[in-house]
Amino acid sequence: MNEKNNLFMGCPVARGLESVGDAWSILILRDAHSGVTRFDQFRKNLGIAPTMLTKRLGALTDAGLLEKRVYSERPTREEYLLTAAGQDFLPVLMMIGAWAQRNCGENLARYIDEETGLEVEPIGIDAVTGAKLGSRPMRMGQASGAG
Repeated sequence: MNEKNNLFMGCPVARGLESVGDAWSILILRDAHSGVTRFDQFRKNLGIAPTMLTKRLGALTDAGLLEKRVYSERPTREEYLLTAAGQDFLPVLMMIGAWAQRNCGENLARYIDEETGLEVEPIGIDAVTGAKLGSRPMRMGQASGAG
């Protein structure tokens, strides 16, 4: 493996995209976060071809973001549930949506907090410093221990 490939594989963005790297997979995760679990529901919501949906659900299952569970024995039917890794993807979905609201046109749907009824405005925060992501210089590299 050459140096460029080593850098690519050590990149968390590249590694993450390896698991969810296309629009269909991200939209499946979006729908799963909205409570969709069954093949026919995904197909109806997304308008995706059955063969494509089968491939994407398989890839997300193999990547550990979804897990299959049998909900009917006769005929055998399975549903797809978010794993902890899949649940951990929700902030990513919200950040993609927030970016699109700022940069991809008007009249897009908004996230609404069901308890308060207020619009949610997702932002990324560094848990270590409390700084808003993008407000400080950053580089990608190995973390250095605070000594």
